[in-house]
Amino acid sequence: MIEKIDVLAFGAHADDVEIGMGGTLAKMAEQGLKVVICDLTQAELSSNGTVELRKEEAKQAASVLGIHDRIDLHMPDRGLFMKVEYINKIVSIIRTYQPKLVFAPYFDDRHPDHGNCARLVEEAAFSAAVKKYKDSHHLEAHRLSALYFYMINGFHKPDFVVDVSHTFHKKIASLQAYKSQFLKTEETVETPLVNGYIETVESRERLFGKEVGVQYAEGFLSKKPLLIYDDLVGGHK
Repeated sequence: MIEKIDVLAFGAHADDVEIGMGGTLAKMAEQGLKVVICDLTQAELSSNGTVELRKEEAKQAASVLGIHDRIDLHMPDRGLFMKVEYINKIVSIIRTYQPKLVFAPYFDDRHPDHGNCARLVEEAAFSAAVKKYKDSHHLEAHRLSALYFYMINGFHKPDFVVDVSHTFHKKIASLQAYKSQFLKTEETVETPLVNGYIETVESRERLFGKEVGVQYAEGFLSKKPLLIYDDLVGGHK
């Protein structure tokens, strides 16, 4: 069944989207936009937590951000390779929800699944717009308004930033929902996520904010130039 939405955000694992653009999604939701998150895998190879626990944490995080719906495609963790089967699954999701905007992780990231997620989504976004391209459900073609990329572990020069000063507390709360990933206990396996990771993300967003004169901002990258409608002079503080 077709359900038109405004924004579709893809991640390789639950918590990817929150790390990269939780504040932006919360802001969009507060503005009345319909937002859906799609996790490609169930993060079944995660060093900490279980699939069932991660699902509960992801559900709680989505609730904090005001997300309309959250789905996962059951693709294999550490197996996000360029396969027609996987591309078609993503094409079907894009055609089912018909979003205006799609977001995916940026290609350059220490975790290969994040970069591979970006490549799969980029391929699917292109194919979803091709009228004669058949996905597994034979849905009608859909062309996005734009495809943008958010940062997870990387620190890159963004093409644009979004002021998330007023929703940053929701981003932090959504990350804190993933206790299995970010909270260190006696049973926790040492990973980069349990040693001040949330604080690192906060520092990045604070720095992006400082560059544009706000408290917090999230950075994004685009392969296409951005079209500016408003007066450039009036847009500067």
